Amino acid sequence: MRKRTRRAAPALIVRLAVGLAALASTLPVAATAAADGTAPPATRDPAVVSEWMRVAADTIEAEVDGTPPDRMFWEAYAATAMYNAVTGIEGRYVPYRWREHGPRQASSSAAAAAAAHRLLTHYFPAAGARLDAAFAATLAKIPDGRAEQEGVAFGRRAADHFAELREHDGRDAPVSFDRPPVPGIWRPTPPAFAPFSNAWLGRMRPLLLHSPDMFRPGPPPPPASARYARDLAEVKAYGALDSTVRTPQQTDTARFFTELDIPGALADQAARRGFDIADTARLYAAAHSAQADGIVASWDAKLHYGTWRPITAIRLADQDGNPDTEPDTGWEPLLPTPAHPDYLSGHATTAGALTGTLTRLLGDDRIDFTVRSVRGGSTRHYEYAADYDRDVIDARVFGGIHTRTADIVGNRVGHRIADWALTKYFVPARTHRP
Repeated sequence: MRKRTRRAAPALIVRLAVGLAALASTLPVAATAAADGTAPPATRDPAVVSEWMRVAADTIEAEVDGTPPDRMFWEAYAATAMYNAVTGIEGRYVPYRWREHGPRQASSSAAAAAAAHRLLTHYFPAAGARLDAAFAATLAKIPDGRAEQEGVAFGRRAADHFAELREHDGRDAPVSFDRPPVPGIWRPTPPAFAPFSNAWLGRMRPLLLHSPDMFRPGPPPPPASARYARDLAEVKAYGALDSTVRTPQQTDTARFFTELDIPGALADQAARRGFDIADTARLYAAAHSAQADGIVASWDAKLHYGTWRPITAIRLADQDGNPDTEPDTGWEPLLPTPAHPDYLSGHATTAGALTGTLTRLLGDDRIDFTVRSVRGGSTRHYEYAADYDRDVIDARVFGGIHTRTADIVGNRVGHRIADWALTKYFVPARTHRP
């Protein structure tokens, strides 16, 4: 008996092992992924972050009656709330101004969607029905159960915490620009002669920086300087509506950068690089918050220096005290001039913040970046950060709405913001959660 049992045991063990392996292959992922204490892949889908950034962008576009710089903040809010929700569960990066952690087995996908849904519903209650439908569609893709429930609860807490952080942040505060319109100083521009747009942006509490003026650059070239004359001559020639020197490609560049689909470009980045949910959430939060602070920094400079726009400078060149400039009272730019000062360029500053962020996160200036123009619908690909920066700088000159100095300095400020911010925020956690 005893010998027969010993001889039969190996065969029995083999049969049992084969049977258990076959059974395991038929079990849902959720049942086989719980051994290490983490949530299964089905509950940690990185595509949820990109999908909800698209929901955020569409909601903001529909609900916010403002300019692209204003809308950038809402995108940063949604991205950072999702980052906290995901990071609080995944544990790979340091949360943004938050010390709470969610259950390790909770669904970080559910948490991301719940955070974005909660935050957007809080700020845009009129969009509630559309947001509820999008939230239901996301949850339908996540297995029902404890992981989903705990993820939703933690995501909502993340959103509530972020909303509390941004209370009384200066949005829509009564900030005025009342400097007298002497030569060199901004004043409303034709054809609308609209007042200073969103002046409050220059006094808003930043997301990352200590203060709006933390990276305020030195002053622009004075109107009597040679550099000022060179800047004005360039934008006068290349930025004119009826320019004879601007090429069709340069005209296309000017129009392309009017407004870009940055959330879509980041979604493409995350998907092509195979980012997991933590890296995807980090990419969006870092890029959007750095750009938002780039807006604060550029508007701070606009309020502080208040330099006039090219259309004013060219038409009133006989008043600038510079012998190398000549007035053209009928000069018109290719693009409509936004209602705020020249220095710094908001587009160039946010571009520097974006490429600076990508370079630091990717560890290389080869950003491999594909972006679509919202207004024109065309798409461009940029292999290197410097190429993207160059085209953004050129675009505002070719459009006739910024001097090159305002663009170059703004782009440098954006890079400084990204370099500083990425050493303080969105950094890897010192120790991974068990």
